[in-house]
Amino acid sequence: MTAIRHLGIQDYEPIWRDMQQFTVNRTPETEDELWIVEHPPVYTLGLSGKREHLLNTGNIPIIQSDRGGQVTYHGPGQVVIYTLLDLTRLKLNIRQLVSLLEQAMIDVLSSYDIDSKARADAPGVYVGAKKIGSIGIRIKKNCSYHGLSLNNNMDLRPFSGINPCGYADLKVTQLADLGIIINTGELANQVAHALIKALNT
Repeated sequence: MTAIRHLGIQDYEPIWRDMQQFTVNRTPETEDELWIVEHPPVYTLGLSGKREHLLNTGNIPIIQSDRGGQVTYHGPGQVVIYTLLDLTRLKLNIRQLVSLLEQAMIDVLSSYDIDSKARADAPGVYVGAKKIGSIGIRIKKNCSYHGLSLNNNMDLRPFSGINPCGYADLKVTQLADLGIIINTGELANQVAHALIKALNT
């Protein structure tokens, strides 16, 4: 079983610390959880994040995180799902997990007639050349935390203050810009259930 927890709008850092604590304390019997959350505006740098990719961040906070990947932006109107999963129990490696997260987003986007795809050279989900979904994972004790973000109906301008995911000139998009208006919590539920379905197959 995988539990879904709806956390509402929460600051990034306390949730990150809670994920770390959950992962350190969990046992082989601990139920997997998906945490659905939205964050106030924040830039996060992954373990391989280079500060040269911070271009014009203004007064938005910058947090050095322990997830994989480069720099990204989180803000209200973006689906964030943290995946607290026991990979040993699920018989998954990290590459398979990343593919499952990408596919869950792709499947939900497809249900809105949005054609999206993953890229082997740059994890995440893309509509044409524009990125709509990002992934950053950390594995500890063969359990995952951090997870995915999907741009729904948000202010995308802060992405122009960074090289998203370390790629200069990478453009981003969101469902609202593609003509799909949906409540962010509802969209998050759809992605969470698509992911649970994938984990159970």
